[in-house]
Amino acid sequence: MHLYSSVFYLCGMKTCRTGSNYFLYFLLFFLVATTGVPVLAQTKSVNIQSQSWFSVNSVLKLSPRWGVVADLHMRRNHFMADNSFYFARTGLQYSVDKNLSVAIGNGHLWNYPTAKGWHTVAHENRIYQQIQYSSKWKKVTILQRLRNEQRWQQKMVNDEYTGELRFTDRVRYLLSLTMPVSANTKVPSLVVANELCLQGGKEIVYNTFDQNRFFVGIREQLRADLAFDMGYMRVYQQKKSGFEFDRNHTFRLFFYYSPQLFTKKGK
Repeated sequence: MHLYSSVFYLCGMKTCRTGSNYFLYFLLFFLVATTGVPVLAQTKSVNIQSQSWFSVNSVLKLSPRWGVVADLHMRRNHFMADNSFYFARTGLQYSVDKNLSVAIGNGHLWNYPTAKGWHTVAHENRIYQQIQYSSKWKKVTILQRLRNEQRWQQKMVNDEYTGELRFTDRVRYLLSLTMPVSANTKVPSLVVANELCLQGGKEIVYNTFDQNRFFVGIREQLRADLAFDMGYMRVYQQKKSGFEFDRNHTFRLFFYYSPQLFTKKGK
């Protein structure tokens, strides 16, 4: 429980709707999260690689309150040369009001091996719970998301599935700032975002810190129900050993689709 208590304290979710200085606290958290995590006792080893990451993130609105989540992700290694993973997520979302929503759901990940000579895809199943809040500070749109994931990952040895699963419980906090750079709405906005991921579980010994994802790019609203962002993402991930890290320089292109599948009363 200490892991969750710390995350909720950092996020300040209790005061996010009323505290006048919450933006400054989140900005401080944002800057601290991107500086990396110190490693003790072992010499740090960092593997640097290039990736590309594409996704379609959808919320199909069934009513003013209810919606269905449907996301698809594809990540490639060595920019676009090799498979990294494919991921599908579904869920049910409930909008408390126009700014606050909660969701639950499940996902499945196909994780491709990176070890030389390995070919077997490892599977991961997960369920998740999340709360998301959007707000405005002057002209800046602020999106905060807290997501808790329970993950069951296949254990692989010598390119074969051992028949065992590794369970981890991961908490993710996302802070995203969207800033218009022009009064012309056809000009893309600037986006700066950071997501910190912490994990726990019986087999998590050296890497409670899982990864940090920092993104800077542009966002374009194509129409009322369709937008995309595109830019650079740095994924900094700690491995199970505790002293081995991946630093992934990633090209990211995400689409956001939220069609309204109901008719408003009076129309």
